Amino acid sequence: MEYQDAVRALNSLQTNASALEHTCEGRSQPQVQLQAMRDFLRRSGLTVEDLDSLNIIHVAGTKGKGSTCAFTERILRNYGFRTGFYSSPHLVQVRERVRIDGQPIGKELFTKYFWSVYGQLDESKDAYGGSMPSYFRFLTLLAFHVFLQEKVDVAVIEVGIGGAYDCTNIIRKPWVCGISSLGIDHTSILGDTIEKIAWQKAGILKPGVPAFTVAQPPGPMVVLRERAREIGCPLLVCPELDEYESPGPPLRLGLAGHHQRSNATLALQLCRNWLQRRGILGMYLGEGPLCGDLHIILTPGFHCRSARHPGLAETEWPGRSHTIRHGPLTYFLDGAHTTGSVLACVRWFRKEAATLERTVGGPVVRVLLFNATGERDSGALLKLLWPCHFDFAVFCPNLTESSCLILPFPADQQNFNVTLENMLTRCLDSQSSWRTLSGRGGRLADDQLVFQNQLPLVAEQRTDSLVFPCILSALQWISQGRDPVLGVPDQRVAAVQPGVAARAQALQEAASIQVLITGSLYLVGGALTHLVPSLAS
Repeated sequence: MEYQDAVRALNSLQTNASALEHTCEGRSQPQVQLQAMRDFLRRSGLTVEDLDSLNIIHVAGTKGKGSTCAFTERILRNYGFRTGFYSSPHLVQVRERVRIDGQPIGKELFTKYFWSVYGQLDESKDAYGGSMPSYFRFLTLLAFHVFLQEKVDVAVIEVGIGGAYDCTNIIRKPWVCGISSLGIDHTSILGDTIEKIAWQKAGILKPGVPAFTVAQPPGPMVVLRERAREIGCPLLVCPELDEYESPGPPLRLGLAGHHQRSNATLALQLCRNWLQRRGILGMYLGEGPLCGDLHIILTPGFHCRSARHPGLAETEWPGRSHTIRHGPLTYFLDGAHTTGSVLACVRWFRKEAATLERTVGGPVVRVLLFNATGERDSGALLKLLWPCHFDFAVFCPNLTESSCLILPFPADQQNFNVTLENMLTRCLDSQSSWRTLSGRGGRLADDQLVFQNQLPLVAEQRTDSLVFPCILSALQWISQGRDPVLGVPDQRVAAVQPGVAARAQALQEAASIQVLITGSLYLVGGALTHLVPSLAS
């Protein structure tokens, strides 16, 4: 079987939109969900006891948990450990979710393990009413099999959604747990307050297992403390990164943005504790006993033996505070999709864009490429982005190219959880919110929509916004043929309204075009497919 055959079989495990809604309603029996995951694990040929040997670092959080895991994995790999890293979602190819020594597992390895695990489950399904694990559950099972068979020294596991009832929480004995910054997200599943969300995230804590978190708002911090006491584990708050730097020069981080300093300090503490509990601390991250009791305290910083700590400096995590230069175009990619992460994105973008602008000897045009999915309030997110002073905004669904409307999706990017109609509606709602912010307001009339392959190409003379049918057409119009990696834009766009032609001319004449791509990791992943074609190979 080929890799694409494996991915198509995997996609058959996706829940469709109506089934997903039913699943969310069934969250009132969360323990049943975890027991189902344990049963799937057993049917695949493993037990929860088998997972103990993976030496797991388990990380939850709303913002920054992926970046924290990336820092953690890179630090430990830098010191010679064979690392496994499970994360979600993927940007371009699904095998990105399961990494060995920082690299997505190869297509052959993915295919081999996929059919091995799938076959085990498929053979036993008749005895269990035909049940098969859902998409994310299956990938979690796959990751456990890969890490055990490939004999990693440590497995860094990022929680999917929440923590308490996430399918990764069948892990019994992690070596250390981490909780990154908390915020509001996935409210239909986790609860509608940050305190309820904190309760869910703290569900990964285990009796006697050290846990670390970063500075949190008072309400959720109280919840974390209470949960730690109930569970019976030490919960420690990481210091600011400044404490590791004095005396000495600043630590250099491979991930851009001030918000990454919080993720870096959490990663340092997770690594230090993992090394210490393994009895190999001294030669790595500094000396000193673990502070902790069955209550929350502030753990001290420690002096990193090298201020140029290579693990932190060499960390890469595509699609998060990620900059790509193609001639006069600079793409700023960040998969921010919550209020807190968008605020962090805005701070990063404004600083980086202003620095770049000072080096340009001519007109600069700023463009926002945006999409939001699921239950997220796109209007609220766009309001946070408004102070970036974009010359215009572009919206598109998370379709890599228009052929996806009439031909099969690339298998890695199929998503059965959302309909075409829903994707279109979200784009139009986002444009309407942007028009409201600009003082124009309202949805475009039907006679102002130009339909192309079932999705409209929207253009309107009096507003600085456009909606495109796919990511490629949006990028091509923004670049106006000036990006050597992308093709030329569809000339029919300029013919729709004179105002669109004027926008295109501004892009053609700009000395620099700054494009912020944000609102969805799936949007960012689709953009990377075109901007860095090697990622899709």
